[in-house]
Amino acid sequence: MGLLLSQSGLDWAMILVAFFGAYLSGSVPFGLLITRIAGMDDIRKSGSGNIGATNVLRLGGKKLGAITLVLDALKGTIPVLVARQFHMDYALLAALGAVLGHIFPIWLRFKGGKGVATSLGVLIALNFILGLGLVGIWIMTAALSRMSSLAALTAFGFSPVLSFLLTKSPQVAAVALIIAVIVFIRHHENIRRLINDTESKINFGSTTKDG
Repeated sequence: MGLLLSQSGLDWAMILVAFFGAYLSGSVPFGLLITRIAGMDDIRKSGSGNIGATNVLRLGGKKLGAITLVLDALKGTIPVLVARQFHMDYALLAALGAVLGHIFPIWLRFKGGKGVATSLGVLIALNFILGLGLVGIWIMTAALSRMSSLAALTAFGFSPVLSFLLTKSPQVAAVALIIAVIVFIRHHENIRRLINDTESKINFGSTTKDG
């Protein structure tokens, strides 16, 4: 805990509320809910099988994909901003809780998404310039490669170094590193496909059914 917290003597009740409150927020499966409201079948059975914005974009189009992206980011941003009102250490714990909630949602038997949008959301809340920079890297890489996975891996590959350079906080850098490791682990299949040059691309112009 010392690596993540800047001071000792924090209220354990607040620690639990920050972490588990953010976890519950992160657990809300917006991609699944939004597509169901739109009358679509369970997106976990189509495309990549993921509940995140990229699969929603592939299966439901740009509008539903954008809505999912924003909501998945906000479910990380909001609890971190609330926790920051009490102490930055609580915000760091909330950041981890929200990301883990998205990846291991209690409502879906702990089988969730890959955490990209939610992770960007929590990093924006921790440091706006850092989050904005990572979003910029994601957008630029996605536009050039048309690969969501490569964009995510590139952005989060830079995140630990950028977080330390911008914040000078070892705790923020440690959280960024943990999140980056989680994102890379969740993208292990994508990494394999990238190496084999078989990774699917995003079609920004129309709905596709590729995985």
